[in-house]
Amino acid sequence: MILPIYTYGQPVLKKETEEIDKDYPQLKELIDNMFETMEKSDGVGLAAPQVGLSIRLVVIGLDCLSDEHPEYKDFNKAFINPYIEEYGTETDGYEEGCLSFPGIHEKVVRPTKVRVSYLDQDFNEHDEWIDGFLARVIQHEVDHLDQTCFVDRLSPLRKQMVKGKLKNLHDGKFYCDYKVKPLKK
Repeated sequence: MILPIYTYGQPVLKKETEEIDKDYPQLKELIDNMFETMEKSDGVGLAAPQVGLSIRLVVIGLDCLSDEHPEYKDFNKAFINPYIEEYGTETDGYEEGCLSFPGIHEKVVRPTKVRVSYLDQDFNEHDEWIDGFLARVIQHEVDHLDQTCFVDRLSPLRKQMVKGKLKNLHDGKFYCDYKVKPLKK
């Protein structure tokens, strides 16, 4: 089932998230719905707050990049209770967008490598170093779990330059071709 994506201004995007366990109601169905929603929206990652849930759950699907990055062939993975444990020292800038911020794309500088701990869909524990594009995506999505959006990482000048677009998003004056739940006035 396609879920609506909560857009800029929705309080859930800035609400503290809670860890979940195996007994979380209909978890498998939620994960499947998040993957379906992400794919239908042409995204590569989706965090639970973006579908209105204040829980520590992320899905990432990078198969769409496998022509240029064969290492991502069939990469579809749920990250339950993920945390960035450590950051590498090298950084790079890359233009990011976000399904909760339709129409806004900005260069964000992030570490190229991170150590992340998480549970997989079978609740097996993982603690591993991740690099490349996946490291960027996991940082972007874990930011959502930590009440941070990619626009929060922009320089003051860039924030000022997107201020009008953010106001339009906040006011519901935008278009996108996927199901959203904009802020109600």
